[in-house]
Amino acid sequence: MNQVIDRRYDFVFLFDVQDGNPNGDPDAGNLPRIDPQTMQGFVTDVCIKRKIRNAVAAIKGSAAGFDLFFQTQDAVYEKRILNNLIEQAFDGAAIDKKAFKDGKGAEKTTEAEKAKKWLLQNYFDIRTFGAVLSTGDFNCGQVRGPAQITFSRSLDPITPTESTITRKSVTTVKVAEDQTKKDGFLTGTIGRKNTVPYALYRGHGFINPLLARDTGFTFGDLALFFQAMQRMFDLDRSASRGLMALRGLHVFQHATALGEAPAHVLFDKVSTPALGDAATPRKFSDYTTNVANSLPTGIIYREISAEDSAGMALPWTQG
Repeated sequence: MNQVIDRRYDFVFLFDVQDGNPNGDPDAGNLPRIDPQTMQGFVTDVCIKRKIRNAVAAIKGSAAGFDLFFQTQDAVYEKRILNNLIEQAFDGAAIDKKAFKDGKGAEKTTEAEKAKKWLLQNYFDIRTFGAVLSTGDFNCGQVRGPAQITFSRSLDPITPTESTITRKSVTTVKVAEDQTKKDGFLTGTIGRKNTVPYALYRGHGFINPLLARDTGFTFGDLALFFQAMQRMFDLDRSASRGLMALRGLHVFQHATALGEAPAHVLFDKVSTPALGDAATPRKFSDYTTNVANSLPTGIIYREISAEDSAGMALPWTQG
């Protein structure tokens, strides 16, 4: 499992939401994101990556080599300042920072590569998704990660609903005084909650072994990546997101680094037909997922269910 991956992987994932907002749009009052032409909902790639990061943090805890470079907003201040974390890599790799600042040419490049290697060894999300490491005085360049994810799109159009909510708590004395003057008594404040009654979303992902060579992304990292996808919704509950669940993780393993078939050909093997404009889906069982039996030579297909731990023994063998 410590071997750097040597073959391509492509995957399809399905997840649904019930009475929740899977990914609010800050430019639209936090409404669920929506394609204005088709009215399909969508969820950004960075939203899914954040959930994977959070799941990895929950699974691995403080284990060495699995820290997160990009932390959540509630992380301690010191861990959220990226330039400080990059500078710490020079300390971790025992590099003279003053000499690096004053240096030039090949020697400076060599020292930067040492610091980048230290970052890759210690931060799972840099090994996986990559990162820009050139934002401060200690320029380590840029890392392209082997794991990439597309936007996820709902199979059918969505109709977000808006619910009025109230709260009896007030934030300041002035708010309380103003309300009392206006209404004669303290009634609380009014808010809005935007939700999707039900939607099934489909996204796609790619694991590139050619980039894994540069980051040191191993089969163990890949197993953890899929394990995090299995658990990412269960470990990221909130009232605003309603009921969300991973409904399918369909993985295609190639035999070689270049791969045996284009990704879109493999994605077409997994079909979950939309119900149509007149339908009102309200549960996962309203849909049917079909997987074609015929696969290109050298491709191994596996659906990793939420309960499947055997699927984490990578790479897979035929049979």
